[in-house]
Amino acid sequence: MEKDQNTNSDTKNDESEEVETGKLNQDSQTDFPENNEPIKEITAEEKILELEDKVARAFAEMENQRRRFEKERDDAFNYGGFALAKETLNLIDNLERSKHILESDVALKNSETLKKTLEHFDIINKDMVSILSKNGITPLESIGKKLDPNLHQAMIEIENDQKEPGTIVQEIQKGFMMKDRLLRPALVGVSKKIEKKDEKSEENEENSDN
Repeated sequence: MEKDQNTNSDTKNDESEEVETGKLNQDSQTDFPENNEPIKEITAEEKILELEDKVARAFAEMENQRRRFEKERDDAFNYGGFALAKETLNLIDNLERSKHILESDVALKNSETLKKTLEHFDIINKDMVSILSKNGITPLESIGKKLDPNLHQAMIEIENDQKEPGTIVQEIQKGFMMKDRLLRPALVGVSKKIEKKDEKSEENEENSDN
C-alpha cells in the first residue's frame, strides 16, 4: 500500500517537473526572435573608426567657426567705418555745390574775392580727398569710361557723335570706393548717337499714324 502511494507521488512530481520544464522552454522561446538572428556586436576597430569620425567632424566645425570669426573680425576692421565714410562724402558734395553757387553769382564774378575763395575751397577739397584716400576711400574715375552698372548710375543721355554710345561724358556726382567695396556709385551722363532730323520726322510720322 505504502509502495503504491510512493509510486503515485513520484508520478505527480515527474508530471510537475515536465510542466515546469515546458513553461521554461516557452519563456525561453519568447525571449529570442523567431529567426534566431544573433545580436551584432560592435568590434573595437569599428568603435575606434566611429570615434575618429566624430573627432574629425568636431575639428572641421571648429575650423569653420574660426574662419567665420576671422572674416567678421577683418570686415569689422576694414569696413567698420563704412557708414561714417558714406556720410563724410556729403561734406565734399556740399563744398562742391557751394563752389558752383559762388561761381554763378553775377555780383562776385571775376572778382578777386571770388578767386581767393575758390582757391581755398579747392585746398579744402583736396585735403578731404587725401584724408579719405589714406583710409582706403578713393574716388572713381568715370569720365571717358564705359558705363558700368556696378560702379555708375546713368542719370541723363547726351547726344555726342564723337564718343561711342554708352561712354560717360559728364559726372554729376563723384563715386567712391572703400577698399574693394563700392561706397557710392557715380551719377553720370552718357553719350548717345545724335538723331538726324530726317529720322526724327519719320519717327514722329509713325507716332502720329498710330
